[in-house]
Amino acid sequence: MTTPTAARGSGGEQSGSSVEPEVLLGEAERPSDALVMRKLRRFIEADQGHPWVRRWGVPLLCALFGIPALQNADHEPGPGVPVLLALMAAFCVPLLWRQQKPILIFAVTSAVAAGALAWDANTGSEAARVVALLNVGRAVRPVSLAVCVAIAAAQTALATAVRGDGQDIGLQTWVVALIQAALVVAVAAAGLVARVVNAYIRALHERAVRLEVERDQRARLAAAAERARVAREMHDILGHTLAVIVGLANGAAGLTEAKPKRGAETLRIIADSGRDALAELRRLLAVIGDDDRTATEGTPLAPQPGFSDLRPLLARVRAAGPAVTLHTEGARADLPPGLQLAVYRVVQEALTNTLKHAAADTAVQVTITADDTVVDVTVEDTGPALTPRSNDDARGLVGMRERAALYGGSVTAGPNDRGGWTVHARFVIATTSAPGARRPS
Repeated sequence: MTTPTAARGSGGEQSGSSVEPEVLLGEAERPSDALVMRKLRRFIEADQGHPWVRRWGVPLLCALFGIPALQNADHEPGPGVPVLLALMAAFCVPLLWRQQKPILIFAVTSAVAAGALAWDANTGSEAARVVALLNVGRAVRPVSLAVCVAIAAAQTALATAVRGDGQDIGLQTWVVALIQAALVVAVAAAGLVARVVNAYIRALHERAVRLEVERDQRARLAAAAERARVAREMHDILGHTLAVIVGLANGAAGLTEAKPKRGAETLRIIADSGRDALAELRRLLAVIGDDDRTATEGTPLAPQPGFSDLRPLLARVRAAGPAVTLHTEGARADLPPGLQLAVYRVVQEALTNTLKHAAADTAVQVTITADDTVVDVTVEDTGPALTPRSNDDARGLVGMRERAALYGGSVTAGPNDRGGWTVHARFVIATTSAPGARRPS
């Protein structure tokens, strides 16, 4: 059996938290609903902050209702003041434990009311029975509540019949008994409604907490996705740049003595490649971390690489040894920047793998074809393969597939009949423009 303390504590503590009513009610909230929720929360917070006020105030109020009966005790028939005081104490004192033992306190007040009826005593503190029944409605199960309501209604009707209430105002006794029995049922219903309200507020609070947890989870997932994107970008940038630098450094080592001018030119290419990589990383970290240092340093952020940056990329690869050619068909500059970046990174990763695993004199063919719906990218080298593929290449392939998947495409990679390696990627172009506003090809 749930006691009022538990019901009030579970609902009250949650409702009295820092969650705003607008958050509890959600998007469908109305100003009037938010106002009611705010007032309920203030009342519950005040009750929780001073629990002794309600615990002692209610019995004291019931005792005050008996003062007129004490004043008239010497002028009206019935028991004297000592008996009335004893009955009033029996009514009011048990209410101090009404939250811990609601049914027991209801039974005690009902027994005291029966004794008062036997003594023909009007204590004026019968309001304690109303408080006890209200507390039962807030705490116990429906079956127990129905039993308590039936007892209270029968006892009230019996007391009305014995005392003959209603004759002074011209009403029949059974009418008054029926009205008072209805009031008893209304009191129990009020307690039940209070329990439903507490349960509703508790459910709203749990919903708000769940929404906050889901919001935090979405934020963490977004952060994880952003970290994965940053890691993928860094893998592509650093992997390609280091592969180019290694290839150039190997060539420069032999050219320094035989052809100093060519060696110096190669070293300058190495330096330029390193600076480009650092610039890309700085731009990436500045965008991700909302870094303001770039603005203070006076260095503008360069745009993300696109189709126009493919030729400089291929030029750096040629400087490292491989003969790279580019063939494009329909690769328009008005395609989405994100799609162009994805194509650029796929080509960059494929060329990086070629630099790491193929011979320096390999020939690489990069083909990009595009129409109104798809972009196809093929990077094919002639080999021969000098080193086996490693786990790092597998991660690079996963990154390429993730980029293609963002645009509803796919990536395949494997050896070809020319002794080398072929990477093919397909990207789907989102067709969101109107039929009559198709981009020129």
